[in-house]
Amino acid sequence: MGVAGRGCPRAAPALLLLLLLLLLLLLTAAVPPYRGRAEGPPEDIDECENELNGGCVHDCLNIPGNYRCTCFDGFMLAHDGHNCLDVDECLENNGGCQHTCLNVMGSYECRCQEGFFLSDNQHTCIHRSEEGLSCMNKNHGCSHICMEAPKGSVACECRPGFELAKNQRDCILTCNHGNGGCQHSCEDTAEGPECSCHPRYKMHSDGRSCLEREDIALEVMESNTTSVADGDKRVKRRLLMETCAVNNGGCDRTCKDTSTGVHCSCPVGFTLQMDGKTCKDIDECQTRNGGCDHFCRNTVGSFDCSCKKGFKLLTDEKSCQDVDECSLDRTCDHSCINHPGTFTCACSEGYTLYGFTHCGDTNECSVNNGGCQQVCVNTVGSYECHCHSGYKLHWNKKDCVVSCDLSCIVKRTEKRLRKAIRTLRKAAHREQLHLQLSGVNLEVAKKSPRTSERQIESCAMGQDHGGNQCVSCRAGTYYDGAQERCILCPNGTFQNEEGQITCEPCPRPGSPGTLKTPEAWNVSECGGLCQPGEYSADGFTPCQPCARGTFQPEAGRTSCFPCGGGLPTKHPGATSFQDCETRVQCSPGHFYNTTTHRCIRCPAGTYQPEFGKNHCVSCPGNTTTDFDGSTNITQCKNRRCGGELGDFTGYIESPNYPGNYPANTECTWTINPPPKRRILIVVPEIFLPIEDDCGDYLVMRKTASSNSVTTYETCQTYERPIAFTSRSKRLWIQFKSNEGNSARGFQVPYVTYDEDYQELIEDIVRDGRLYASENHQEILKDKKLIKALFDVLAHPQNYFKYTAQESREMFPRSFIRLLRSKVSRFLRPYK
Repeated sequence: MGVAGRGCPRAAPALLLLLLLLLLLLLTAAVPPYRGRAEGPPEDIDECENELNGGCVHDCLNIPGNYRCTCFDGFMLAHDGHNCLDVDECLENNGGCQHTCLNVMGSYECRCQEGFFLSDNQHTCIHRSEEGLSCMNKNHGCSHICMEAPKGSVACECRPGFELAKNQRDCILTCNHGNGGCQHSCEDTAEGPECSCHPRYKMHSDGRSCLEREDIALEVMESNTTSVADGDKRVKRRLLMETCAVNNGGCDRTCKDTSTGVHCSCPVGFTLQMDGKTCKDIDECQTRNGGCDHFCRNTVGSFDCSCKKGFKLLTDEKSCQDVDECSLDRTCDHSCINHPGTFTCACSEGYTLYGFTHCGDTNECSVNNGGCQQVCVNTVGSYECHCHSGYKLHWNKKDCVVSCDLSCIVKRTEKRLRKAIRTLRKAAHREQLHLQLSGVNLEVAKKSPRTSERQIESCAMGQDHGGNQCVSCRAGTYYDGAQERCILCPNGTFQNEEGQITCEPCPRPGSPGTLKTPEAWNVSECGGLCQPGEYSADGFTPCQPCARGTFQPEAGRTSCFPCGGGLPTKHPGATSFQDCETRVQCSPGHFYNTTTHRCIRCPAGTYQPEFGKNHCVSCPGNTTTDFDGSTNITQCKNRRCGGELGDFTGYIESPNYPGNYPANTECTWTINPPPKRRILIVVPEIFLPIEDDCGDYLVMRKTASSNSVTTYETCQTYERPIAFTSRSKRLWIQFKSNEGNSARGFQVPYVTYDEDYQELIEDIVRDGRLYASENHQEILKDKKLIKALFDVLAHPQNYFKYTAQESREMFPRSFIRLLRSKVSRFLRPYK
């Protein structure tokens, strides 16, 4: 692998063909087909063809009627529009280096502190082992990358842009990395890169940098300091003597000889100044924000657009589009609601949202016993109130009333018999009589149907015809035998069951004006309910206010709850425990104990966000809190994590993500790819507290042994993405947190791919240019795009699920150029 050589890949390189196909689609979409020369403007002059390369020290790009200078990666265009200056990558986010960032000409290097060595991703650092000669030992001798070899030996490799030396340990720099450390031109020789400068510059003593020649600088200075009084002489001298052959006619950029003297012009992105010679950069961001939807950043000769968080830049590199997080997998447990730039999650009834996106069962019984007068039983997504022996549940499903005695049962039976007799009489009158014995419908009598109804099947009592079948009358309605259909329960009645032939009267309904509209499906729909702070024998008017020392937060109740501990209320008709006059006001995270009259911290697994409460709320589902005294549901965390991960794609996710992970947790995952497959991992971002002195950390190694080959290790926050391949064919992954500060954690996707393409994948992920551009970083953070890329890497045939348009819209042009160079390099030995 690397530049150390490689064998031929196996047959049918499907992934490679797909990558080439993707490049072909992208490139042909960007270049219009040749249609022949059209009549019109004269033929364009290629300014880049002259011996000065158009004055550009790196690349000269000819465009119709003009040209533009561009710089190699690791350099930026100087304000003169020709020269290229080194970019100090270490100034932004420490270059993405975990420890130390060292800027060099055209590139940068990450270095590690004593006791650490640089991992294969060239940014993070790994603890050294002191035992044995292996890739984890500081004496392995490899200049760049150490790989384990058979029989316990090691093999060295080099980063992209370097060649392995003859001693098989050291790495020799080439012009393919950071332009070989040269500011202008680089040429590979047997002794290493050899630097040279543009004809208008001379070599610095360091052998790498280039300085403007003094004679040219003096000519430019003389031209710029000519006095106004000598203006006429200068014009005459120009007309008689000036030519583009001498000092480019004094022009900053393009010079053209004309009958009236030299004519200077500027490339795209620059404007000619009043002196007719100098070119000045145009700040495109000053005019309509450069056409950018959100942010515009001016650069020399051009500008860049970027988007707010929650939006992505489209292929026109100006427009921003909202990221629909709800279209992604694993966004919300239940319901997802997309908003411009963000999203919210919602849970079904009976569940509570935690960790921003997860839903857990609500334990209603933890709050005031669920409002149950006697026994509360929590169920998944709901709860039930039960009564002790000798009691039965009231219609409000919360209070308990004394069960019927013998006389009560006799009266109710008589009432039901009278209803049944009335129903039988109506049925006999219509000559239609149906009986049900042991669940079997028996037709005793039937009236001959009319001709138009002969094809319609008769329905059982309490059912109506719905299309070609019989359906039960729904709750809130009953079957009217006279009309032979389901009708709404009238005012003053209700029905909470299906398939009924009558509606029950509301308890003491009072005047009809207090009732709700028809179709009451529950007794609570009947009017005249006692309001919070009131009660009555049946929950309906007339009502009494709760006595002092009691309270009732709900409507339609038959009793009030005591404050407990002999505590009075501030007034009759209290509606919550907070109306009870406690001896001390408890703060959030505590509850008032009516026995000891003291504030007690909420136990672990519960929380209380309000003042003056007599209870704590249980955490939803299987979540719990790190400690007691919790004040918010965000402190309820799911501790579930770890396990055996899938063969092809998956996620390594800190527990409770995207909420903060719990304290004192330990998670272990393993990835065991199928034969002849390797592992690629992308860490889009990771949030670990830096205040804990590496108390929380994530490590990826071959086995659980601390001496085994380590691929990745970190205990810090990184918002800049990083991608890397596993140094071993299998991975053991561990995350540990201490009892200190917590943070958001991580969600790390991985994919396994055919090992034939190991060199190509490593060449891409080890190149610093993959992370230098904001657009490239956004690719590694785009969950939808990463999912699509990993889907194709894991199963190349899935490429054909995506249309050509989708493929073209995946990457910015700079990423296409990077990918094209990598594929070309991978193919070069076979051409």
